[in-house]
Amino acid sequence: MDSHQADRNLFLAIGCLTISALLFSVMGICIRYASHSVDNYTIVFFRNVVGLILFLPFIFKQGIGFVKTEKLWMHTWRSVVGLAAMYGFFYAIAHLKLSNAMVFTYSSPIFIPLIAWLFLKERITTAMLCAAALGFIGVFCVAKPDQGLLNWISMVGIASSLLASMAFVTVRALTQTEPPERIVFYFCFIGSLLSIIPMFWVWRPYHLQELFFLIAAGVLANVSQIFMSHAYRLAPAGQIAPVNYMAIIFAGIWGFLLWNEVPDLYSVIGFGFILIAITLSSPLIERSRASAR
Repeated sequence: MDSHQADRNLFLAIGCLTISALLFSVMGICIRYASHSVDNYTIVFFRNVVGLILFLPFIFKQGIGFVKTEKLWMHTWRSVVGLAAMYGFFYAIAHLKLSNAMVFTYSSPIFIPLIAWLFLKERITTAMLCAAALGFIGVFCVAKPDQGLLNWISMVGIASSLLASMAFVTVRALTQTEPPERIVFYFCFIGSLLSIIPMFWVWRPYHLQELFFLIAAGVLANVSQIFMSHAYRLAPAGQIAPVNYMAIIFAGIWGFLLWNEVPDLYSVIGFGFILIAITLSSPLIERSRASAR
C-alpha cells in the first residue's frame, strides 16, 4: 500500500471512529432519558435484543452453520462479564454526569494489560504498569464527583470498567479462532437470554416515547460498533484509538446543553491522567520504543 492510500485510509478511519464516538454519546442521551421512567434491567435487555434482531438478516444470509462453535464456554463467559459491565455502565449513565459516566466506559483499556497478563500470560512491561497506575489515579479522580470520595455509584463505574476489560481480553482470545460476527452474535444472543430473566419481573406495558428511547439506544450502539469495526480495518488501533475519547467530549457537550452539567476540576484532571495512560500503553508507542532500541 502506498503512502497516499495509507494516509487516505487513516483519514477515513479517524472519520469513522469520530462518527462512532458521536453515535455512542447519543446512545448515552437515549439511556439517560429512558432511565427517567424505565428500570435498568429493561434498558439492558432492549440493548441486547435490538442488537440480536439487527443481526438476524446476516445469520439468514450466512446460514445456520455459521453459528456453530467449539468455544461456547468462552462465548458464555464473555457474555456474562460483558453483560455485568453493561448493567454497571448504564446505571452510571443514569445517575452520574454523562461525561463522567463515559470516562468510566472508556477507562477499561487501562486494566486490559493486567488482565491479559493474569489470564493469557501476555508480557507486561514497565511502561504498561506505569500506564495502569496513572490510569487508576485518573479513574480515582473521576470517582470523586459530587457526593464524596468513592461513593457507591462511582464504585459501580469502576467495577464495570474492570469487568469490561475482562470481556475484551476474552474477545482477544476468541478472535484467534472465531470471526468477529460470530462473537457479536453470541454476545447479543446470550445477553438477551440472561437479561430477560430480571426484566421479566419488572415488565410492564411501555409508552411509545419509552420504546423510542429503548430501541434507539440499541440501534445506535450497534451502528456505532459497525463504524468502529470499519475504522479498525482501515488503520492500526494504536494510531486511531485515542479518537474514541471524542465520545467523552461529545457527552460533555450534550450534558451541558441538555442538563447544564459541568465537569468538576477533579474529573478534568482524571480524564487527563487516563488519556496519558492510554497513550503510553498504545501499540504505536510500544512500536516506537522497540524501534528506538
